[in-house]
Amino acid sequence: MQPYLFPYLGYFQLMQAVDEFVLYDNIEFTKKGWINRNRILVNGTDDFISFPLKKDSDYLHVRERRLADTWPQDSRKMLNRLTGSYKKAPYFNDVYPLLEAALGYDDLNLFQFIFNSLHLLKDYLQIDTRLNTSSTITIDHTLRAENKVIAICKALQANKYINPIGGVELYNKAIFMQEGIDLHFINMNPFVYKQFENEFVPALSIIDVMMFNSVETIQQHLQSGYTLI
Repeated sequence: MQPYLFPYLGYFQLMQAVDEFVLYDNIEFTKKGWINRNRILVNGTDDFISFPLKKDSDYLHVRERRLADTWPQDSRKMLNRLTGSYKKAPYFNDVYPLLEAALGYDDLNLFQFIFNSLHLLKDYLQIDTRLNTSSTITIDHTLRAENKVIAICKALQANKYINPIGGVELYNKAIFMQEGIDLHFINMNPFVYKQFENEFVPALSIIDVMMFNSVETIQQHLQSGYTLI
């Protein structure tokens, strides 16, 4: 998977479902993706939070990008914004220290910042899955798309690979099977919860899920709230 900052619930459902979760660090940063931004609830509707990056080449890998030098100040502003949005949420006092630790991480390397935040989040959500980085795996890193995924699976001696449901149009089960790999797609069931008195806004950052739900409730959905295809 690409490395995302505070991704949506389905990202962690995939993480929960596997033994080892590989994060791409040696891929180009994509501006319009979810690597350095996400959505939270603000006054009953969705709004973006964005992590400012130091200006650099658009062709650099994620592990070569850095947060802006102003991040120490920007992080405090983001914490204040999250506080303003969620202070009255039922689990704010449980979640806020986690956000403070994640946003206060002192390495401004974008990938390391994301990697640290995912470790903090998975521990909070009681997910035991190992996290790995693609660049540390011995494969031909010029491979792309399906061929790269298969190479990583074989290098890790995996006989089963699970991808988000969006991969149905990208990956062919027959091709994976020829390589001795059983390919599945995970499809998350709807997870609707109370967001104050507002109409429910789906697919927000995991921050929103944690603010309104106990770890036990989230864990239950992580373990059983999906279908494997």
